[in-house]
Amino acid sequence: MLKKLKICGLKYNNNISDIIDLYPDFIGFIFYDKSPRFVGYNFLAPNTIGISKVGVFVNEKEDNLLKISLKNNLDFVQLHGTESPDYCSNISKYGIKIIKSFGIDNDFSFEEISKYRNYVNYFLFDFKSTLYGGSGKKFSWEKIYDYNLKVPFFLSGGINSNDFDQINNLKIPSLLGIDLNSCFEIKPGLKNIFLLKKFISRIKEKYLSDNNGLYGFFGGAYIPEMLYNNINNLKNEYNKIIKNKFFKKKIKLLLHNYVGRPSPLFFCKNLSKLYGAKIYLKREDLNHTGSHKINNTIGQALLAKEMGKKNIISETGAGQHGVATATICSLLGLKCTIFMGKVDRKRQIQNVYRMKMLGANIITVNSGSKTLKDSVNEAIRYWINNPECYYMIGSAVGPDPYPRMVSYFQSIISEEIKEQLKEKESDKLPNYIIACLGGGSNAAGIFYHFLDYESVNLIGVEASGLGVNTNKTAATIKKGSLGVLHGSLTILMQDKYGQILEPYSISAGLDYPGIGPMHANLFYKKRATFISIPDFEAIEAGIELASLEGIIPALESAHALACLKKISFKKNDLVIINLSGRGDKDMDTYIKHIKNKNKNK
Repeated sequence: MLKKLKICGLKYNNNISDIIDLYPDFIGFIFYDKSPRFVGYNFLAPNTIGISKVGVFVNEKEDNLLKISLKNNLDFVQLHGTESPDYCSNISKYGIKIIKSFGIDNDFSFEEISKYRNYVNYFLFDFKSTLYGGSGKKFSWEKIYDYNLKVPFFLSGGINSNDFDQINNLKIPSLLGIDLNSCFEIKPGLKNIFLLKKFISRIKEKYLSDNNGLYGFFGGAYIPEMLYNNINNLKNEYNKIIKNKFFKKKIKLLLHNYVGRPSPLFFCKNLSKLYGAKIYLKREDLNHTGSHKINNTIGQALLAKEMGKKNIISETGAGQHGVATATICSLLGLKCTIFMGKVDRKRQIQNVYRMKMLGANIITVNSGSKTLKDSVNEAIRYWINNPECYYMIGSAVGPDPYPRMVSYFQSIISEEIKEQLKEKESDKLPNYIIACLGGGSNAAGIFYHFLDYESVNLIGVEASGLGVNTNKTAATIKKGSLGVLHGSLTILMQDKYGQILEPYSISAGLDYPGIGPMHANLFYKKRATFISIPDFEAIEAGIELASLEGIIPALESAHALACLKKISFKKNDLVIINLSGRGDKDMDTYIKHIKNKNKNK
């Protein structure tokens, strides 16, 4: 699969907005006044997260180029004229990243461009014409097999919707991606969204769900008739509202002004030295309420308001989703009821107090193992009997549209990482992305925008509790099989009669007998690797982070940190771990562990 996708020659605001929703890696704007796609010098490029903005110039004066680049906050300038190596050298001194374009014909020699290699980030090879691009014509692609420089390049010129197989069969290590323009247009500058969607769907492996909520054959909505109206109404409203740009803007504003996003991507100097790799933490623990959960509750609460719902019900295990739900309900003036298992309530008492202070009514669940699974059961039962409520599920589980809805709202995590890597690692892709996994909302969020980059190793870390060979575990991948749980076809822990096995983990947020359908599909397609970590190793990893970096993680996140000991890293490996929550709620567990260790010394 191709690594990068660039869509160039954008001109019209509404069309640009639709292109951004397709989430290409690069979008290009032409600042050349002889082009029919010229945006004008008063144009202001929109803000993007995780998408690089490129300005295309032809023999522009250096000072004009610098002004336009600064005004539009461009990530790259694409030089499409006869700009010299000295010109590129001067521009690069200002910290501007450069894509240098060359027109290719049968007489072209790649030796001519070697003198540019120290000043540019990428090359772009296009059909040679007097139009400086946008001709809709191809050069002979056999020619690029003569290219032997290490500078990555884009393939451009006349690429159309029938070229996928030919492009995909080009086995050239330096081929970074493709540049789409004139063959995907209704008129110059106005892109054909239908054609682009169709082409992109072939480029990108289908790791996300279809419109029916199916991830491969996982997911769907296996629900009783009594839930049909609730789910169908929610699905229709979500499918409609998620296309609304004003709705998306409301979410982004709250995430920025209320939650404090973007959350930092923090380089762990001491942890990196210990494990021999470059290790970053995505600091979701620094969000308002102390975890990633509020990313989802904001989206769902605004959806509930749009649907005219005034009463919110939800479940919680570790209490993080419960606190996030109670928080946003307080802000938006919604009534809040939280179902929480008796066992979880006892071990997460601090979060119980927080939810109460925020105005939530907490209903203790005494059925089953009195943990997260049972809280979901009771919340669904309540919803059946009270359909006027809105059920705000906290993880990427349940019947469609919940898994795709929660995954989408959490995808802000990986969206920000892509943007942050531009500055911190010059847009380098990570070698590993690691996240803990119960139902899988934080993992879904950090995996989301890296799913199509096969070079990125995705690691999901489950809780093995007291060991995968005991009956005190939550290692679904190791112990599970195909079945239906909470309205979704997935992998879950069950006996030979299909009865759910009670999970166990010292971490309340991972104490769930299944995984979300997105992760089941990633496991089935071998796109992600799943390992399990026992209680002891998770606690030790949490203590290690506290002692080395001054950060106390939630026990859920500590499972992901413990994964570091399981991987043999290379020196320059780039590793990102989702620190999904802070450890205040788990201090009793940490302190008890430390005291027991000291006793045994």
